[in-house]
Amino acid sequence: MTDRDTVAAPLPVSDPESSQGRTLSGWQNYLLFWATFLYAAFHLVLLNLYPIDPWIFRSIHVSFGCAIGFAMYPLASGREGSVPFYDWLLGLASLGCAVYIAWNLEEMLFRVGALPTQGDFIVGLVGVLLILELTRRCTGLALPIISSVFILYCFAGPWLPGILHHNGFEAGFLFSYIYSMEGVFGPTTAVSSTYIILFIVFSAFLNTSKVGDYFIEFAMSIAGWARGGPAKVAVISSALMGTINGTSAGNVVATGTFTIPLMKRVGYPAQTAAAIEAAASTGGQIMPPIMGAGAFIMAEITGIPYQEIMIAAIIPALLYFVAIFCLVDLESRKRGMRGLSRRELPRFLQVMLHAYKFLPLVVLVYGLISGYSVIRAGTLGLLSAVLVSWLNPEGRMGPRRIVEAMAKGGRDTIQLMAVCACAGIIVGIIGLTGIGQRFSSMLLLAAEGSQLLALIFAMLIAILLGMGMPTTAAYAVAASVVAPGLIQLGVAPLVAHMFVFYFAVISAITPPVALAAYAAAGISGSDPMKTSVTAFMFGLSAFIVPFMFFYQPGLLMQGEPLVIARMCATAVIGVYLLSCALQGWFLGMAGWAVRAMLGVAALCLIAGDLPTDFVGAALALAAVAWQRIAAGKVAAAKGTASEG
Repeated sequence: MTDRDTVAAPLPVSDPESSQGRTLSGWQNYLLFWATFLYAAFHLVLLNLYPIDPWIFRSIHVSFGCAIGFAMYPLASGREGSVPFYDWLLGLASLGCAVYIAWNLEEMLFRVGALPTQGDFIVGLVGVLLILELTRRCTGLALPIISSVFILYCFAGPWLPGILHHNGFEAGFLFSYIYSMEGVFGPTTAVSSTYIILFIVFSAFLNTSKVGDYFIEFAMSIAGWARGGPAKVAVISSALMGTINGTSAGNVVATGTFTIPLMKRVGYPAQTAAAIEAAASTGGQIMPPIMGAGAFIMAEITGIPYQEIMIAAIIPALLYFVAIFCLVDLESRKRGMRGLSRRELPRFLQVMLHAYKFLPLVVLVYGLISGYSVIRAGTLGLLSAVLVSWLNPEGRMGPRRIVEAMAKGGRDTIQLMAVCACAGIIVGIIGLTGIGQRFSSMLLLAAEGSQLLALIFAMLIAILLGMGMPTTAAYAVAASVVAPGLIQLGVAPLVAHMFVFYFAVISAITPPVALAAYAAAGISGSDPMKTSVTAFMFGLSAFIVPFMFFYQPGLLMQGEPLVIARMCATAVIGVYLLSCALQGWFLGMAGWAVRAMLGVAALCLIAGDLPTDFVGAALALAAVAWQRIAAGKVAAAKGTASEG
């Protein structure tokens, strides 16, 4: 009996990429496997064929996901081989919440937020507590604590001063309101129950069909031989993997297990190798077409079509990776790094014979650009991954592999489902209390009408939130609190939300809590904190990219094509010069005077106006002349010394 004829014994449910997950065995392993498969299949079928009421659909998404999550993640650290009785009870309680909503839907549509019953209160309270607990197990304490503070704020409002003051809410009203379409089942869960699960399953199909491995092979063939080759492979493969992998840490694990040992082999210290991988992998969340989950939430919040957001993100994403690539190249020059031997690398022409493996991404992008819905385009991409797999014997997807890919997609969705549901608590409370609008007013007052000052405040808030929360939740909260204030200052909605989202992503490499750097440090064996600082330094030039597209809307594809092309060209040159200034290397070792000229030149080119472009070009040429003169003096001194 062949692979395509039967579904053989499933692989273990526990994911080796998740150190928190249980390692189950026996019938519990099989049960969880089929539960995750059904979870993914339920969503794909209903999204494409049989749509149902959104409240019922999203409540099943959260409740079924919570039941699976309590089986996957233990109460405390550990990987015990069975699900304890209390987690079975929590799972049943989760399912009970969905049953209650489905049974009472018609009445709840009219009474939630007005006259909730005792049953509504109990189900709301239980549902919220279950989400907080599962989120704690999946992601740690930060997000549940912040959500709990917001819940307490609803009760403490009458005793708080200033903009924090409100009249307070009764418990019955509050929890029934939060556990409704205004909170938990609002925009964040709308995204996780549609786009996120679809594209996570899509990612699982690409990995099962070995397309993910091809990305690394492709990067090796075009950059592995170059100076510091493995580091450049890390940048290119992370950009490609970022198109299908929506998390920084997940991208680190997917590519870093291969690239970090190679970087160490050619001479990079463990800390530097991990930092490069972390910085490169973090950019995956801003790389179209998938962009993690943030782009979908942005579309849901702003009403801007996802296709427009995806197109607007292209140049900023490329600038991020150009910045990282330049810093890596300059670092390899300073260290005198070499590349890998041609004999160790796949031949480019042979790799290109398998370029058909890019077809699923081509189908996805074509579908999005052609006007198909995101769900239809994602489904077509998923189906094309199955077709492509049949051209590759190693990744051929028969029924067994399709079922396993579905189960992996369902399993990988649980963490983001919990994060989105928990973020929905915060977003719902922000809307209920009006604190978001009041905070925006305070931001306007503090910035005193200065857009630049307001942007700096927004940057700091997004980074601080991102340090303790996954990017999805950090962006959702920052977008509710900060983005409205920026928009009131005259910043375009797309620019404001892209700005906040970008810094929520970069928080993954910002100390002291840099999750991507910690994941890379675990692979390289380096110190996590030192690795996070080094990753921050590699990503430093990328910190200016959001300010670039604020001052140059052309970088978000806004404006005339020629203007966009000019802005893009000067931005790339500016990013390169800024990288040279940061690394202290420009046609050789650069002193502080040259670094200062390069830094000012970079900022002038980044500003985007023609006068500043001319100033930047003049300063860059002056830096070149300075370096040439300095190099000539050094050569002359060496010649004199040798004659003596």
